[in-house]
Amino acid sequence: MSNSILTKREKEVFELLILNKSTVEIADSLGISEKTVRNHISNAMQKLGVKGRAGAVVELLKLGEISI
Repeated sequence: MSNSILTKREKEVFELLILNKSTVEIADSLGISEKTVRNHISNAMQKLGVKGRAGAVVELLKLGEISI
């Protein structure tokens, strides 16, 4: 069992975000809707207690959840 704060899918979304992918590109890449992508981002930001995608990325890097 992983101790990750984020779900596997939320992590995948952020890994694509840090590659400068748009919501549309992330949706296409993962085979999900844009709304689902936005929901994953929103859920992750809520879990991390941050406002904005950049804040979430910084926090995830600090936690070692994602890497650049």
